[in-house]
Amino acid sequence: MKTPYLTGTQAGLLRKLLTAGALSLLLLAGACSSDSDDDSDSTESTDSSTEVSDSDTDSSDSTESSDSSDSVSDADFVAEDWTTETHSNDVDPDYDEVFDDTQVKRLDFVITEERWQSMLDDMTELYGTFGRRSSGNSLSDSDEDPIFVPAEVYYNGIEWYRVGIRFKGNSSLQSSWQSGILKLSFKLDFDEFEDDYPQIKNQRFYGFKKFSLKNNYNDESQMREKVASDVFSSAGVPISHTAFYALYVDHGDGPEYFGLYTLVEEVDGEVIDTQFSSDEGNLYKPEDGSADFVEGTFDEDDFEKKTNEDEEDWSDIIAMFDALHDDTASTDPATWRSNLEAVFDVDGFLKYLAVNGIIQNWDTYGRMAHNYYLYNDPDSGQLTWIPWDQNESLQEGNMGGALALDFSDLSTADWPLIARIYDDDEYKAQYDLYLSEVIADAFETSSMQAKYDYYEALIEPYATTERSGYSFLESSNDFYQAVDTLKTHAASRATAVSNYLNSQ
Repeated sequence: MKTPYLTGTQAGLLRKLLTAGALSLLLLAGACSSDSDDDSDSTESTDSSTEVSDSDTDSSDSTESSDSSDSVSDADFVAEDWTTETHSNDVDPDYDEVFDDTQVKRLDFVITEERWQSMLDDMTELYGTFGRRSSGNSLSDSDEDPIFVPAEVYYNGIEWYRVGIRFKGNSSLQSSWQSGILKLSFKLDFDEFEDDYPQIKNQRFYGFKKFSLKNNYNDESQMREKVASDVFSSAGVPISHTAFYALYVDHGDGPEYFGLYTLVEEVDGEVIDTQFSSDEGNLYKPEDGSADFVEGTFDEDDFEKKTNEDEEDWSDIIAMFDALHDDTASTDPATWRSNLEAVFDVDGFLKYLAVNGIIQNWDTYGRMAHNYYLYNDPDSGQLTWIPWDQNESLQEGNMGGALALDFSDLSTADWPLIARIYDDDEYKAQYDLYLSEVIADAFETSSMQAKYDYYEALIEPYATTERSGYSFLESSNDFYQAVDTLKTHAASRATAVSNYLNSQ
């Protein structure tokens, strides 16, 4: 494999050494000046920046320097790789560069030993000792996210500075940690620390502010997240772009291969900015509780706002609850549909249901009250359904398994958004139409199997060379078998759709 990180790091170290040497000469020349105290503080901070990773002090992890609560100890640097196209927020997101389906690209994280250790210590506080299951193998219930720390990110020999990185995930993160697998998912925010480092104000990665870098948990094929997103996109459902990346992390001992990851575009970023005409509407990330839309249960805490957070107004969600559960559903279906469509993009939801039913994802609405967003499109005034987190898709799954195409295994009392919509004859007819369209196009059997062949060849060198402790594979054979299972699944879904439609 090529190692662009080495080129970027060597260049970065050279710049630091040159900067340190130049500042040392300035210090000698100005030793007797009246500003020598300030120069000394600045120079000491800069000179010590090349030694941060070897220090046993806490100063490198602190957001405060030893002499000022408003500065950090490693703030003296020049963002020499910064260009408008690569780093600024003055350009449109470059999807061709970042989400390229023709190759597996490489990312490198460089992080000081102390900051890396602080991330591990924080995970220990949240989830216990690494590699040790909690009593009864139960998952702890933590509402806290892991901490962000600054790190350097390298791509194609270019450096991005003091990027905020943290571990991410819920049950998948905890399960990976307690299983002793350090291939953990990450969240990246490129200007998270701009208040500490003015040089990175509005820093972007080819126009993108943040990403999720997912570890393909519980997916031996390593392509479910990618393929499911492709299918949703092909069917016209709003969803994040995805791409394969090989991740290397240097936390003090040189770059280590952490494995094959899937880079995922954040919904509360470029998704609503580029797939809708306006990004000024309310975006919600529903989670648990009333996110199941059961009548009379609405709780604003279950609908976290990702935009317009300061406006404590959930009237659009409340209106959707009211319209969904109105008695006109049985007494005057036309009026019920009209009122519901005024606040909710039902047609978009029906298309989502068709795709989700065909690809099969149990880890979302219908089994679990999570893994979706709702966006109130300012143009239509309708809440639009946006799917999220597809690593458990393309299989029957757990928790009773993925829902049947006719929802005969759905608990109607627990999941009324599906039950009440599918119970309407007009909506059911549209759902059936979308099933036939998706299975004939976006999930057509031969094209899906060709897609699996293509991605298998693309990612095989990266998936089969993952290291023990940084992989969910026990052997490379697990990868090949998982891909074969996906191909069989594609054919089985065509049969399932045909059987369903013929029974109607």
